[in-house]
Amino acid sequence: VQLQASGGGLVQAGGSLRLSCAASGRTFSHYNMGWFRQAPGKEREFVSGVTWNGISTKYADSVKGRFTISRDNAKMTIDLQMNSLKPEDTAVYYCARISYATNSPLGDSWGQGTQVTVSS
Repeated sequence: VQLQASGGGLVQAGGSLRLSCAASGRTFSHYNMGWFRQAPGKEREFVSGVTWNGISTKYADSVKGRFTISRDNAKMTIDLQMNSLKPEDTAVYYCARISYATNSPLGDSWGQGTQVTVSS
């Protein structure tokens, strides 16, 4: 599956953004999916995950209560609604297939991420 993230931008602290990840490939609906982010000088980290059927979701403690992940298998998209943004949310955001049990990314290619910048 190939993935393309979009929807990033510059926003003030406390604001909101909605990221979207468009997927290609007929087996998209079989995959657990997730969002990751990488800030400058830091390792890529797990942000949120959703099971293949959209029933279960999980979040990193740093975003819990502020971010909401969702998916639409018919449209082959995964969205990340981000509210109450903080400067520490600034990063490039990527979507990827994941192991839902371990939050680990699967596959070799990350695809193009989308930059989120939160100003204080």
